[in-house]
Amino acid sequence: MTQTAPIPPPPGSRHAPATLRNRDAILAVLRQVLPQQGLVLEVASGSGEHCAFLSQALPALRFQPSDPDAEARASTDAWCAGLTNVAPALALDCTAPWPALKAQAVLCINMVHISPWAATLGLLAGAAATLPPGAPLYLYGPYRQQGVPFAESNAAFDASLRARDPAWGIRQLEEVSAAASAAGFGPPEVTPMPANNLSVVFRRG
Repeated sequence: MTQTAPIPPPPGSRHAPATLRNRDAILAVLRQVLPQQGLVLEVASGSGEHCAFLSQALPALRFQPSDPDAEARASTDAWCAGLTNVAPALALDCTAPWPALKAQAVLCINMVHISPWAATLGLLAGAAATLPPGAPLYLYGPYRQQGVPFAESNAAFDASLRARDPAWGIRQLEEVSAAASAAGFGPPEVTPMPANNLSVVFRRG
């Protein structure tokens, strides 16, 4: 797959190098998952580079980025400056009550493993309250899977995450799926991705 050329970082923004490596693969999956129109809520937007890229590639959709960190929101707003289908980044913490939102899809890229388990539970509960029946919750990142060998690179990454914070770590997909089911979502639609990552889609029941 040919990657698109990187965009120079705007003033006041952050840069996450992994974004350039995974954004085209993520976009290919999202073209099959997202609705033709409506609002897409991105949870944990981080640097904002995914939101800027996806919103330009999918101009018929409207995007609402969010992050609990003020500097991340400022970076997102810098990357998305001038994009008419992107709203200013919203303060949203998955471990706290969500603002009243309605969206046709929810995206969450690389958060589940870099946050406590309570954040994943809050993401599932918040997305369930935000989405209509049949709408997708899209997750991207590394996961453990029953019956699938754990890649050495993911094992090393998991160890580094837990060294930084014992509450972090690569989650068992079956445990995430069980929590999603309890929140009102259907079974996962799983797509293998580059570098031992997965795209996981849960649809609201």
